[in-house]
Amino acid sequence: MVTMQDVARHAGVSAMTVSNVVNQRRYVSEGTREKVAAAIAELGYTVNTTARSLRQGKTGVIGLALAEIDRPYFGMLSALIVERARAFDYEVVIELTGDRREGEMAAIQHSRLRSYDGLLLYASKLADDDSTLLRAADYPIVVLGERTYTTPVDHVIIANETGGELAARHLIERGCSRLAMIGGRWGSEGAMDVASARAQGFAGAVRGAGLPLDRSAVREVPYTLPAGRNQVGELLAAMPDVDGIFCATDWLAFGVLRGLADRGVRVPDDVRVMGFDDVEQAAFGTPSLSSIAPDLPGMADAALGLLVDRIAGRRAADDYREFVGRVRLCARESTGAG
Repeated sequence: MVTMQDVARHAGVSAMTVSNVVNQRRYVSEGTREKVAAAIAELGYTVNTTARSLRQGKTGVIGLALAEIDRPYFGMLSALIVERARAFDYEVVIELTGDRREGEMAAIQHSRLRSYDGLLLYASKLADDDSTLLRAADYPIVVLGERTYTTPVDHVIIANETGGELAARHLIERGCSRLAMIGGRWGSEGAMDVASARAQGFAGAVRGAGLPLDRSAVREVPYTLPAGRNQVGELLAAMPDVDGIFCATDWLAFGVLRGLADRGVRVPDDVRVMGFDDVEQAAFGTPSLSSIAPDLPGMADAALGLLVDRIAGRRAADDYREFVGRVRLCARESTGAG
């Protein structure tokens, strides 16, 4: 087995210099770096990552547990986190929780067994009092997602209520007076999640403008394409005069656009539609989809910063922080603004 000392002798440098090159430290001249790299290639030297992890007390790997990966929003988020983790010299292993409480609990319980240095967990099914479990883990956890918790945790969320307000105000400014929301839920003040927070902002803006909004106008459905398409028929039967629809996600909105087209309802002439997430596909449909865009790069950087600080011990054990990602309106053809 080729050792670091063998490489050092072959390149005519010290073992420390070889270590500096292998670990990509900056204080090595380009000429020396090339000489060591050539020796590594000639001898076929490979780094013993297990031994290095034992010496450093870390593996250089963090876990990212997501509800799913095939929906564009989670694809965008995971790609950003993987890309930005490299700046901290971390690799990312992605796990899927299946949007189930059991999957989220398993991610928490198994991360230590998988030798992660820390975990980024998108939690949608944990209860508000699960913060004790998140805080009791013997490795750092940063929670992504909109659920509230009874005690503080390191938490990165979207300004969902603000996004719902922006959506409603934009539809009203575009002339809508009979509004509905697909994918929302009437929730209690102390138990916010994506559906209820976005619905709360939406409802507040609609009623604040003096417009009617029945409880039946906020319709809870799964966040899938078929659910969006199928809900259109039920909504039109209940509100035949609806002229503005806010969808809790772009994914739902794509289904709604399909359902409206199937029924001969023109967008934006008859009904104006907007979504939330501003996934890449939103700008390329016909019509292009107006959407609320979260600051995903800022959220990815915040989540990684919180986690890496925890791993490095740069914060006190009881210093928990929350980052709220900003949102902005992207107006396009589906609301007559493109």
